[in-house]
Amino acid sequence: MLRQLYGKVALVTGASSGIGRATALALAQSGAKVVAASRRITEGEEIVRQIQEAGGEAIFVKTDVSKAAEVEALVNKTVDTYGRLDCAFNNAGIPSTGLLTDILEEDWDHVINVNLKGTWLCLKYEIREMLIQGGGAIVNVASIGGVVGFAGYASYCASKAGVIALTRSAAMEYAKFGIRINAVSPGAIETEMLATIPAHQLAQMIAMHPIGRSGKPEEIAEAVVWLCSDSASFVVGHNMMIDGGYTVH
Repeated sequence: MLRQLYGKVALVTGASSGIGRATALALAQSGAKVVAASRRITEGEEIVRQIQEAGGEAIFVKTDVSKAAEVEALVNKTVDTYGRLDCAFNNAGIPSTGLLTDILEEDWDHVINVNLKGTWLCLKYEIREMLIQGGGAIVNVASIGGVVGFAGYASYCASKAGVIALTRSAAMEYAKFGIRINAVSPGAIETEMLATIPAHQLAQMIAMHPIGRSGKPEEIAEAVVWLCSDSASFVVGHNMMIDGGYTVH
């Protein structure tokens, strides 16, 4: 991989597994200093160890993105350690299942608080820092579920549709300040979240990907690195579908 982010400082939430883990490693390989954040300490520290053993720089910060004080502390720790924040990948999220009328209020709130409110909180504190330094690049994780509906996933789909709308609004507000904000919408990707889908539903979902397979976390990571780099300098407010053609239907 070209070291197109050499010397940059990149923050990744949900870095302990799946897409977040792959992206933290890819950002480090591209030359960035990485701040890996997640609620899972052991896995998060393991990512840092792997980056450091490969010759990169990284720290881990335990963070629950649904809590404003922890997100603010995460950004502050990033700046205290590395002096700035150039890129952010707001990836932390949780799945949900259940028919709409069966969803408990507390479960609805939990999904929205992590997936949507958590993305808003990350944007809030990341943008504040980027305004001070004069620019940056942010990528939010949405989903094909934010573009098309899935029966049994109402709260998840609603949260991800919200992330897409939030991304567009934020991009319009801060592009003039040199802050590029975009989103990626993965299809079926080989992660722990995908493993929560019943086998028959998963088979049907994969069959609807024209490419004929599920995706790999590294395939999302490559796109995130590009969106964070100067190569994507004219890309603003875009929701990039990385779905093997699923939404072409």
